[in-house]
Parts: sequence; structure tokens; C-alpha cells
Amino acid sequence: MNPLTKVKLINELNEREAHLGIKDSVSWHSEYKDSAWIFIGGFPYELTEGDIICVFSQYGEIVNINLVRDKKTGKSKGFCFLCYEDQRSTILAVDNFNGIKIKGRTLRVDHVSNYRPPKDSEDIDDITKNLREQGCAPTVASSSESESEGEYLLPLKKPKKDKKEKKKKKKDKKEKKKEAKEEKRTAQTDSPSAPAMRVKKEKEDTGYEKYTLKGAQESRGQETRSSRERMEDQYGNHRRGGEREEERRMGRSRDEARGKDEQQRPRERERERDRERDRGKDRHRERDGEKDRDRERHHRDREREKWRDSEYRRN
Repeated sequence: MNPLTKVKLINELNEREAHLGIKDSVSWHSEYKDSAWIFIGGFPYELTEGDIICVFSQYGEIVNINLVRDKKTGKSKGFCFLCYEDQRSTILAVDNFNGIKIKGRTLRVDHVSNYRPPKDSEDIDDITKNLREQGCAPTVASSSESESEGEYLLPLKKPKKDKKEKKKKKKDKKEKKKEAKEEKRTAQTDSPSAPAMRVKKEKEDTGYEKYTLKGAQESRGQETRSSRERMEDQYGNHRRGGEREEERRMGRSRDEARGKDEQQRPRERERERDRERDRGKDRHRERDGEKDRDRERHHRDREREKWRDSEYRRN
């Protein structure tokens, strides 16, 4: 299969999954969850391992790379195998780098299920052997080495405490707060009452009483006005309600009359049809009577002619 068609097929698969909203557990990437290797093909021959690492390190830390070269000339063949530290970085690389162009050439990026390192020959140096076996990423220190080199390593985070202990602490804090509030209340109740405060009496104003009387009269006048307005509104609403009821009755009577007319219309139509049928029958009867009369006349005329002929012959 042409590599460009493979590029298109992978892009179509990614677009369909994004459109349908398929989960990661059901995606086609989940078939390669045990492999952190990817295949990169179609890049320019001028690129080296460092250039490829610079481009593909955007989505994760690269652990190992195997750029395939010609054994005689040492030039690259335009494809390589790359390994990430985290397997999830392969999904990002395949989704984002597949189909891009570098120096006018389209890249094909795909997963690798079972990567097999190349066979070592006599011409390969020890450095390349170690790189192919161990990779180019920094090695993780073991437990014994970590104890000896503990000064240079960053301190590890403390493990999280159990949820039960946290809940107990929260309960204890709440209980302490409640006890403190109760103690404050008891202290306030037990404390001696404060000395009584002297309150000054206000002077009585004669103008204030006049103002209150005027205000009471005005308020009474407003109340009477409001009561009159309410009565008028109630009377008007009652009157409007009566008019509405009359209109409804008139509408009902009209509707009933229309219903009766609609019921009587088909009966009248049937009667008219019956009358037209009777008229048609009468016309047919009249036509039949006229035909019988014409036949009788014709028959009489023939008999008279025969009688005349017979008498003429006798004479």
C-alpha cells in the first residue's frame, strides 16, 4: 500500500473517533497500549537524530531512537523508530504529527506493536550497542543507589493520610468549636447585670399634636376616597361582568342557532334532492304518455287509410 494512502486512512480514523466521541478504552490506539515505540517515515534525508528528537519531544520525553542508515555510505534512509518514556505520548504523536510536512515531504507516523532491535554486527561500536539496548534517556537509580545518593535527590512526597483520620480530626474541631460557643454563652449569663441606663424624657410639643390631628383627618379623607373608589371599581367590575355574561349568552345563542342551521341544512338538501327526483320521474312519465298517444294516433291514421282503400276498391 502506498504510504500516502496510509497517512490518509490514519487521519480519517482519528477524525471519525473525534466526531463520534469514542472513549480511549475503545479507541484503535488501545491495541498498542503495551508498546511505546512509533514508526516515523517519509522525512528528508538531511535530518539527523537530534533534529527528529527536537521535533517529536513536544509530546513527551524520548527514551530511545533508531535512525536506519545505509551500511556502506552511512546516509539515512528516511525512516526511523522512536521510543517515548510514557506510552500516552505515542497517541499524541500519531494524532498530531501524522500527515505534516517537513521540507515539502509528508511524514507518516504510526504505532509499532512488536519492535525488534536490529541484529548487532562486527562493524558496530560498543557505544551504538549500548544505545540500542539501553536507550539515550537518563537511567533511573535503584533503591541501594538512591540511599547512598539521597543527598542529591529531591525529597519524596509524604504519603497521604487515611480518610478516616481526616474525618476524625474534622469532627474534633467541630466539637471544640461548639464547646467554646457554649462556654461563652454561660459566661454571659453568669456575669452580673450591667447598671441601668438613664433615659431622658423628650419635651412635649403642642404643634406636634396639631400636625398629628391634621394627618389623621387627611388620612380619614383619603380612606373615604379610597373606599368610594373601591366601591365604584366593584360596581364597574360587576357591571362589566354582567355585560360580559350577556355577550357570552348572545354568543351561545348564536352558536346554537348556527348549529341548528347546520343540522337543518343537510335535511333541506335531502328534501330538495327528493323533490328533484320526483320531478324527473314526472317528466319521464309525461314523455312516456306522449309517446303512447303518438302511437295511438299513428295507429288510427293507418286504420282510416285502410278503410278508405277498401271502400274505394268496392266502388
